[in-house]
Amino acid sequence: MSVNNLDERLNKILDRVTSDDFLGGEGLGNEVPFYAFDYLPQDELKVRDHVGFLLGAIPKRRPDLKVAYINLFELVLDMLTSRNLLEKSIERQAQKGDEALQKALKAPLDAGKVAKELVGRYPPNEYGLLMITGVGSVYPLVRTHNLLNNLQPFMGQTPLVLFYPGRYDGQSLQLFCQLGEKPYYRAFRLVS
Repeated sequence: MSVNNLDERLNKILDRVTSDDFLGGEGLGNEVPFYAFDYLPQDELKVRDHVGFLLGAIPKRRPDLKVAYINLFELVLDMLTSRNLLEKSIERQAQKGDEALQKALKAPLDAGKVAKELVGRYPPNEYGLLMITGVGSVYPLVRTHNLLNNLQPFMGQTPLVLFYPGRYDGQSLQLFCQLGEKPYYRAFRLVS
């Protein structure tokens, strides 16, 4: 992935996510409308800026399209805060390290619980598009393939776009272009 290629791919997103074919799930058969936009981790800030641009441009292009923007890191912080676990987690990490923190947060941040929180805040039947960022920031507490698997039963035909700092080859997710996750076959690449 080159810088020019990234610019070209970013410039294709607005047309893609506002098209009737995309929003209507054309050509997907019975597949869930999950899409991944993968990019090199060092391009995170550029992609973040572009997501901000999209959030302003989509309503101008499609005023009828209600978009939910979910920063997964902020969602997890909110979940921990609401259960009075954020400060305790920071203390645990400082005193006992990353491994102890990860073990302590395994149950509260189970992918099924995160998925239910996400759809509780952003019911897919009330939105025409969900866009998720912050995947790299919550690793390893929330694994992308687990979250997507847990979201499937709730999404219906609402398209979900995952901005993914790594590689997605249509079969497996590789966070930060280094870490392998379990194969995940249910998403499509948003743009080539």
